[in-house]
Amino acid sequence: MSNDIEPEFDFSQGARGKYHAKYLKGTNVVVLEPEIAKIFPDSIAVNNALRTLIQAAGHNQTLQRTRKARRRA
Repeated sequence: MSNDIEPEFDFSQGARGKYHAKYLKGTNVVVLEPEIAKIFPDSIAVNNALRTLIQAAGHNQTLQRTRKARRRA
């Protein structure tokens, strides 16, 4: 593997480690298998399905949607 960067990539305005501190705090990114991703068009659909599953499993925890999620639903 070469360490050479192709000339069409311009990183002159880039900031090294810009999101490093946030990454260290943790992330909530989940990668879905391709056949699962075909079923769920976006994160709202995934979250709604998970809320339904959590309720069906009998968990008593109240799940509150964020303001952004309520606007999208």
